[in-house]
Amino acid sequence: MTEKSDSVGIVEACDFVFGLTEDDYLPLDCGRKLGSVNIRYETYGKLDDNASNAVLLLHALSGDAHAAGYYSADDKKPGWWDEMVGPGKAFDTNRYFIVCSNVIGGCSGSTGPGSINPATGKAYGMDFPVITIADMVRAQYRLMRHLKIDQWLAVAGGSMGGMQALQWAVSYPDAVKGVIAIATSSKISPQSIAFNWVGREAIKNDPNWNNGDYGANVPRQGLSTARMLAHITYLSDESMLNKFGRSLQKSDKYSFDFDYDFAVESYLQYQGARFVDRFDANSYLYITRAIDYFDLSDEHGSLSGTFRHMKSDFMVISFSSDWLFPPYQSEHIVKALVENGINVTSCTLESSYGHDAFLLEVDALSRMTGDFLRNLQAGGNGQ
Repeated sequence: MTEKSDSVGIVEACDFVFGLTEDDYLPLDCGRKLGSVNIRYETYGKLDDNASNAVLLLHALSGDAHAAGYYSADDKKPGWWDEMVGPGKAFDTNRYFIVCSNVIGGCSGSTGPGSINPATGKAYGMDFPVITIADMVRAQYRLMRHLKIDQWLAVAGGSMGGMQALQWAVSYPDAVKGVIAIATSSKISPQSIAFNWVGREAIKNDPNWNNGDYGANVPRQGLSTARMLAHITYLSDESMLNKFGRSLQKSDKYSFDFDYDFAVESYLQYQGARFVDRFDANSYLYITRAIDYFDLSDEHGSLSGTFRHMKSDFMVISFSSDWLFPPYQSEHIVKALVENGINVTSCTLESSYGHDAFLLEVDALSRMTGDFLRNLQAGGNGQ
């Protein structure tokens, strides 16, 4: 760890447990209820006397509650949005009380398929109920009440985190003053559903998967392949060309075999192997299915109908080279908001990074989100 004046420094993860009695279970969209639920979360900054400066950060598919800071002085890697969270940064911990929680269904502390099922004393595995984005938000709402917060100043996230931010405004309109939705969609495309399907099939067809009951003998190859496939969708053609071109990895000649020759192949292999060491295969199945099912237009027949009762101000940001959640999907969100007379600021930022731009275009995102939050806090709309 390198100490910086704009870092939140050493942080600790916290746990909130609810649903210990049947009347406190979490109802799910699939019709089941989830009991004995743990939510892993982290906080940065201080909650003001009126609890009016709280901001909820929402992570993407493979993220977790560790958005900023370090777990120890020896920790070499900070939280996933560390460049955006801290004193003087966009999510300024001198001004705001920042909360980030791991979603249910995950594998980084919150209850998921790898957790112990209290009814059996064994890991849930595929007995874990199928969850939705709305279920994730219901669990976060329990955490909000636990923290004695009545309204978020803002909810913010990119990719699947942006989906959760949108769902917050729909499910709890009085509990959200502002929404920052980045590189996201109100529903994913058939192409994205197809990528998720192939990734899940890779996991399920790994001989170690054993219908989700794999214990320590994890389906490494299947999960690694799923991650490699997904990682391609996070990049753009231009970013891959700039980063790798057709460079060879091991020598200046083709090997004339089927091991990796190209630098891009070696990179994907590394990403897949690293992912297996930190993520659970069953969680990957459940979370990608939740993304598939997300469709804000379902309940009211149209996105405009869904947004009819929105009370939040919105900032919607997309990126020019993002082909996983392309700009037109953000434009659909903005159009539905405008049709309902809702305050919305929108922008498509020029970037070559593809979908990963929501993690990499820090300067532009910092300016936009910082201004939006300060305006919300000042009492006006976020524009």
